[in-house]
Amino acid sequence: MERTSTVKRETKETLIDISLNIDGKGLSKIDTGIPFLDHMLELFAKHGLFDLTIEARGNLHIDAHHTVEDVGICLGQAFRQCLGDKKGIRRFGFSIVPMDEALVLTSLDISGRSRLFYDVGLPMEVIGNFDVSLIHEFFHAFVNHSAITLHIKVLFGKNTHHIIEAIFKSLGTALDMATAIDPRRMEEVPSTKGQL
Repeated sequence: MERTSTVKRETKETLIDISLNIDGKGLSKIDTGIPFLDHMLELFAKHGLFDLTIEARGNLHIDAHHTVEDVGICLGQAFRQCLGDKKGIRRFGFSIVPMDEALVLTSLDISGRSRLFYDVGLPMEVIGNFDVSLIHEFFHAFVNHSAITLHIKVLFGKNTHHIIEAIFKSLGTALDMATAIDPRRMEEVPSTKGQL
């Protein structure tokens, strides 16, 4: 069973095209017009073993907010489509990832309930010309459209780039765990309710 999806979103502010294979090899081709975000999404795909293509065009002459948020929306929708009825998935995933001095914990539940718990203090407000507060906006959009409960907690870190990089790597590895198929429950949804 192929678990793939394509999502297109066109608004007056952005045009986003995403294709996703959650059973991939970590191959990515990312072009959002925001180099820092491209790099983080490449790390996410590599460590989650997701094949991910994103082409995004947004009103960057204003700022990056709409593009970052809409990429989060589309990526969330892509994961939700790939997972379908969620039969056979492990459902829960977690990861603790170091990046030099930074250490990040990510834990998630593909529950059908959108929640974000974001305990992240970033020492710097800008990396290059990228406003790092947009990372929160990205994850908020992602969980709202993937219907995932996501906890992100920075356990330690002094360098903003290292912290954010550890977050994306940690999310990738946690999602890889949660979306993996458990052969013991191939025809079963991992919930006593019988659905997620």
